Amino acid sequence: MPGSLNRVVQTPESNYDQLTIADATAIQKELRGFLNLNPMEKQIRTIAGADISLSLYSETVYAGMVVLSYPDLQPIAFSLVKSATSFPYVPGYLAFREIPALLQAYEQIPQKPDVIMFDGNGILHSRKMGIASHFGVLTGSITLGCAKKKLAGMYQDPDENRGANTPVIYRGEKIGFALRSKDKVKPVFISPGHNMSFEDSMNITLKCLRKHRLPEPTRKAHEYVNLFRTGELTGGYHEIKELRLF
Repeated sequence: MPGSLNRVVQTPESNYDQLTIADATAIQKELRGFLNLNPMEKQIRTIAGADISLSLYSETVYAGMVVLSYPDLQPIAFSLVKSATSFPYVPGYLAFREIPALLQAYEQIPQKPDVIMFDGNGILHSRKMGIASHFGVLTGSITLGCAKKKLAGMYQDPDENRGANTPVIYRGEKIGFALRSKDKVKPVFISPGHNMSFEDSMNITLKCLRKHRLPEPTRKAHEYVNLFRTGELTGGYHEIKELRLF
């Protein structure tokens, strides 16, 4: 394992806060060498949505993963963590603020999900290392990103019908898609994170669309993290059938 990757994996909570932007850039470039964008071979039975909630300049992070059955997308479990970060808010480096807490949430899940969808980018990033790619390389998991805003590249606006999509191009290379996830709403931005292809990322996302702009995994993650932040849910790992709340 390369030195910087090993350093981050061992103690992410402390190492991330100690990094400079130059350090973080070097880590992103090194992690990029481990990206795998080959087609998936694993059958999907569960998919998790991952999201965080924090104020722009706050050090407190609320992180969560919600595990759903696939393809019927029924929530079956969730993992919630409250943590802290002092890494600065810098566009293109948000993974360094968010991943330590998300790693804790992931580690609490006894049966890991087959795929994780992040509220953020995969390779749709100037260094191909958005949070979904970063997390996927660190953990070896299968990941994709679904972001509400474009982080890099250019695209033509897709048709206004649900499911319409166009490629996002950065420096002559496709790095993701602009997807109309609901009729006549702003597109979301889809990209593979790790261990899946472009086609996989789009196919999975389309199967996760219901009546909302956001796909069900990240929409549910956002909902549960906010309930945690307001005190309506408690931290830790929970199976939903145990709570009978939903």
